[in-house]
Amino acid sequence: MDLLKEGIDNKCVLATTLTKKLSIDNHTQTYTIYKIRLDQLYYNDQNDRIATWISQYKAENGIDRLDIDNKEQYNRTIQSFITDSNPEALKKTQNNIELIGQQEPGVVLADGRIIDGNRRFACLRNLEQKTEQTHYFDAVILEHDIAHNVKEIKKMELWLQHGVDKAVDYNPIDRLVGIYNDIVENKLLTVREYYISINKTQSEADIQREVEKAKLMVEFLEFINAPKQFYLARTMNLSESLKDLYSMLNKVKDDDIREDLKNNVFAQLIMAPVGDTNRYIRKIGKIASNTRLLDDYLSEQSQLVEKVCDIVEHYPVTTERVINEQIRAQKELQDNFSHSTEKWVSKADGDTSRNRPAHLAEKAYEMLDTIDTNIFKKMSDIQKDDIRKKLDLIQQIIDSIRDELDV
Repeated sequence: MDLLKEGIDNKCVLATTLTKKLSIDNHTQTYTIYKIRLDQLYYNDQNDRIATWISQYKAENGIDRLDIDNKEQYNRTIQSFITDSNPEALKKTQNNIELIGQQEPGVVLADGRIIDGNRRFACLRNLEQKTEQTHYFDAVILEHDIAHNVKEIKKMELWLQHGVDKAVDYNPIDRLVGIYNDIVENKLLTVREYYISINKTQSEADIQREVEKAKLMVEFLEFINAPKQFYLARTMNLSESLKDLYSMLNKVKDDDIREDLKNNVFAQLIMAPVGDTNRYIRKIGKIASNTRLLDDYLSEQSQLVEKVCDIVEHYPVTTERVINEQIRAQKELQDNFSHSTEKWVSKADGDTSRNRPAHLAEKAYEMLDTIDTNIFKKMSDIQKDDIRKKLDLIQQIIDSIRDELDV
């Protein structure tokens, strides 16, 4: 049904005197805000905020797309994702709407798909069920359909979510999934277009880094034989580890070592040798920063990585249950990873301690070298004497260090 035609004729869509400005395809226009009966609307399954939940549902049910023919069943399914993704935010929004009503209008397409306002719609559905009274969703209605305007609708959705003065409370992994789908997989937007669509709230360089992290996420899922099962990245809480891995790889120039390091971290992410995986991966970063130690560390752990690959190959598809009950049940392998890593972290810490005096000496030299001696001519005798005293103290420290070096 077309909300702007049959919806108005059937009195389930009511025009108000309120308006909202929207920018679509670089054209800003003022739109009428309508009150739309809730049973005429349905959630947007392409909402980045619930991207991993959608992927999980598809994987668990062996489907490629959600069936929208039964609109109420579809809405109940999506609403469960919205609720589970951030129950506290939903509760806060619902309490606010119950107290003072819907303050921010949403944006919907003429067929009822909600482009902006999925959480507000969920709250109103809950309140309608609670009060057993008909509720309406305030929104702009666009005469667009998603099949022929997918790029412009995505740009508008990003602008509404990022460009307005409100926090974007995406789970970091859901955000990466959205970026991967929009920029890499579907090539819907370029990095530049994405940057403009979010109202330049991040730099292009920041978005490019997010793209690279998203690619690492996809590579990890392929490594563990769970291609595009994005929910696993969310349940494993990989956001910080992907960030640290990206930083590590940027410091390694040799392509072969980079690939070995990436696979090593992937193997340890799925094995989770210790409780706090993010902190553990940061320890590997210490080793990765030491070019003298990294190659030997990777060589020592290469057989452990191969064992992980062999274990993963036993399962046609890696699921959350397989990871928790089968792969991470290999306690001896976990211990071997952990003991090896701790040994090399100790070596890296030792190198850092031994190199610290040289780094400090170099820093002291650089600081002294920046002094403009021409300024001495303009100084008073008192100021010059003060500098001489400090230089004498510096010289005493230098003499003391030299004596220790000669011992």
